[in-house]
Amino acid sequence: MDDDTQVFNGLRPRLQKIAYRMLGSVAEAEDIVQDVWLRWHAAARESIDNAEAWLVAVTTRMSIDRLRAAKIQREHYTGIWLPEPQMTDSPATPEEVTERADDVSVAFLTLLERLTPEARAAFLLREVFDADYGEVAEAIGKTVAACRQLVSRAKAQLRDERPRYAVPRETHLRLLRTFANALESGDFPAINALLAEDAMLIGDGGGQVPSFPKPMVGGRRIAQLFYASSLRYGSEIGVRLVVLNGQWALLRFIEGKLESAQSFETDGERIVRIHVQRNPDKLARIAAACANG
Repeated sequence: MDDDTQVFNGLRPRLQKIAYRMLGSVAEAEDIVQDVWLRWHAAARESIDNAEAWLVAVTTRMSIDRLRAAKIQREHYTGIWLPEPQMTDSPATPEEVTERADDVSVAFLTLLERLTPEARAAFLLREVFDADYGEVAEAIGKTVAACRQLVSRAKAQLRDERPRYAVPRETHLRLLRTFANALESGDFPAINALLAEDAMLIGDGGGQVPSFPKPMVGGRRIAQLFYASSLRYGSEIGVRLVVLNGQWALLRFIEGKLESAQSFETDGERIVRIHVQRNPDKLARIAAACANG
């Protein structure tokens, strides 16, 4: 392996993280990183002073272009668009738990959809990847002053919608275990008791499987939805606890097939929001990992 390949491979995880947070798609992020590799391979090394800055800038600009095109496509998406969830290892330290929960959760990636591609890039580079404003400016091709304004506006736009509760990881896990047991046993009172009265369920079927065209609001309504599945499928329903996007989540299997990946926000006592990914295309990688595991 030559030095240039070693440099790129050493930075590949960072580039992948940037592209995934920009696009909310594992496959598209991998495509971006592969294209960046081709450009890196063809670039004149003598003109590159800082390899990391160059690679981050190219990844960011390509992600911005890809996101512009994706936003047009998502305007015609059937139902609600949610990011593709990603199975991750359990973080090893409290600092890593906080980092991942804050910057890669399904809820956070969904929230980032509100930003323009350039604002999203500036916000992520500055607030998630700790780039200074000079690096942000170089990456997105704007002045430092313009980047400061982009980040400031993005923070203001997202401030009121960020998750309201900071819940210890152990508390979140304990709550999900209880919820998983209630789902598998078809215990309606227990399911209902674990959902806040104003709980919200947001689902993505991608037009391929049934889902709701708008969020479902109301804990009892959501509990009835889960209970209806229990009545229909009984013991054919299986639930598995996994780490998705840095947080404990649930995979639900029906008749042995992965039916959905469910990410949760809680207040420490009850579930306040559920993001349910049912689009088979966005579940394919997780289904393959489960089959191989």
